[in-house]
Amino acid sequence: MKKNICLLLLLQLIFFSLLAQKSNLPAVDKSPMDMAYYPHHYPSLKLQNKVTEPLAARIIYSRPQIKGREIFGTLVKYGEVWRLGANEATEIQFFRNVIINGKMIHKGRYTLYALVNQDNWTMILNRETDIWGAFKYDAAKDVIRVSVPVQHTDEPVEYLSMLFEKAAGGCNLVIAWDKVQVAMPITF
Repeated sequence: MKKNICLLLLLQLIFFSLLAQKSNLPAVDKSPMDMAYYPHHYPSLKLQNKVTEPLAARIIYSRPQIKGREIFGTLVKYGEVWRLGANEATEIQFFRNVIINGKMIHKGRYTLYALVNQDNWTMILNRETDIWGAFKYDAAKDVIRVSVPVQHTDEPVEYLSMLFEKAAGGCNLVIAWDKVQVAMPITF
């Protein structure tokens, strides 16, 4: 009987300590973080020894949803710097030197912002990283600004989505949300 009581007390202690640990865990984020690579699925390809070209870029961003809201012009204001997602500002990392809009961009990590307008977006590569939102955006730390045209889509994209697609001489960073899509060319 004493063994059963001791075992029961031990199990209760384990249960309550696990419960206490669990309560310290953060809740699931409403805008989950995601990342994309160029080449597409690079870590999986590397694991399978199927890499056909070297790693060039990775982007890390949070993915807000439309959730019935009006996005561009309302939630994301026209003419204001946007962090390109939610939570932390979007970060892009180049694993080798690249060229964007004719300018050499050295390998490294950068924050990627956008100035959104109806017909075009100005993509902004900034050297300050590990930033929450665009609240302390500093234009003096911009590396480059490049204008890209807006393409309108028929079907809305519920979650903000980013991917690199292969293009002649490099890739395009494609950003899509709601019924809008832009593509920023990157040359290797």
